[in-house]
Amino acid sequence: MLHRRALLAATGLALPGIMSSARAQAAWRPRQPIRLIATFPPGGLADVVARLVAPGIGQALGSTIVVENRPGAGGTIGADAAAKAAPDGHTLVISHASPNGIAPGIYPSLPYDPVGDFTHIAMLCDTANVLMVNKGSPTPTLDAFLEKARGPGARYGSSGIGSITHLMGEVLTREARAPRLDHVPYRGSAPAMQDLFAGHIESVFDPLTTNVAMIRDGTVTALAVSSANRVPAVPGVPTFAELGLPALTATTWIGISAPRGLPPVIAEAVRDAVLATTGTPEIKAKLAELASYTPAVPLTGAAYTAMIAKFASEWTAVAKGAGITVS
Repeated sequence: MLHRRALLAATGLALPGIMSSARAQAAWRPRQPIRLIATFPPGGLADVVARLVAPGIGQALGSTIVVENRPGAGGTIGADAAAKAAPDGHTLVISHASPNGIAPGIYPSLPYDPVGDFTHIAMLCDTANVLMVNKGSPTPTLDAFLEKARGPGARYGSSGIGSITHLMGEVLTREARAPRLDHVPYRGSAPAMQDLFAGHIESVFDPLTTNVAMIRDGTVTALAVSSANRVPAVPGVPTFAELGLPALTATTWIGISAPRGLPPVIAEAVRDAVLATTGTPEIKAKLAELASYTPAVPLTGAAYTAMIAKFASEWTAVAKGAGITVS
């Protein structure tokens, strides 16, 4: 027994955690493939991470996980579908900063409660948002860009009205006292970036994940990131907080949730499968390539739910203060 404990300690595994996982998984096994709803289109952060972790979670649960894209309306269509599904463990959803954090502030008739209508299981990862200008821009620093925004004026593109990047632009406008910084909404990040490359717009706010390669090769210039600390994937890019704008500290986070009323034994089994998967060096390395990182301390259950509620409260206030609504 002592030898077994020593082996577990040497590999960094906690005996109680292993026993808890074994109990949960022995008590519940899926009867059919599990549906994991990704609330955004293929190719975005939610979809990429869902497909990255699904095989490992499925293997840990002794099942197959099928990723189902249900995009639209800032992720609220897929979130609503998940909220209305049976709480039997066979439907999971990628919870996300937009449908579970931003939506309450911008959709007056949201058909679900982004906190209460879900069993929030575990956070997967988060990524910083970044303000970018084109290569060769006359405003290659945040100070220069804001000077233009305060003078002749400037514009920033986002993936759409009410997105986290739209709201961050509103906070930047307020905190930097730059009333001539105007928002241009697009139908997704791709068309916004195309207009940036073509010189039709001065800047774009977007999650860092899908832009790391372009920042590294100099295709675009990153002015600042919204994380609390510099991002290891792009260490040369300062944070907004470093540049005197701490109010722009907010990441785009995603996690795994299920419909409200999920039995605790199923929630525990899924949680343990998620942590076992995201804790592997391989998954951590692949997420790091995307400038996305798992929490230093796992964020699960009540703690994850509390984080979502706090985020929703803060960004609902931002949306209402800016008068942003989507009918």
